[in-house]
Amino acid sequence: MQLERILHSQGFGSRKECRALIRDGRIGIAGEVADDPFVDLEPSGLNFSVDGQVWAYHPQAYLMLNKPVGYECSHQPKNHASIYSLLPPALNGRGVQSLGRLDEDTTGLLLFSDDGKFIHAISSGKRKVPKTYHVTAKHPVSDAQIATLLSGVSIDRRTATDYRCRL
Repeated sequence: MQLERILHSQGFGSRKECRALIRDGRIGIAGEVADDPFVDLEPSGLNFSVDGQVWAYHPQAYLMLNKPVGYECSHQPKNHASIYSLLPPALNGRGVQSLGRLDEDTTGLLLFSDDGKFIHAISSGKRKVPKTYHVTAKHPVSDAQIATLLSGVSIDRRTATDYRCRL
């Protein structure tokens, strides 16, 4: 695969922008500055550097992030910074998506990928992939509130009885 295409597939910009990175001497391979955007390389197992930062080629990206408080799970946040601002720019250039969402005041594990089949397999309701949420409440929770949760949560005016609460 041509070097410019490898860089493009890894999220370093358009092919034109990747050619410019190469021609500006900002790409290294095996300790040498790469100067030919059209050189054919085997991407599998390839390590390269961009501005001195070492990167390994990966056909797809799979990431985990412990989301801190104060970030929105959106590419276009309204009130807080985006969780995507926590990722390296090249990963955003690949188009990674979060598999699920957490409120801005919630912390926890988020998964990200640019592998559409994987995203669908994990996040599709039809697949019934179990998810566990550990919740702490600011105030004591009553038995009546627990019973309400166990009977099903209303989401968009529908009762979500497929959600299982373990309290």
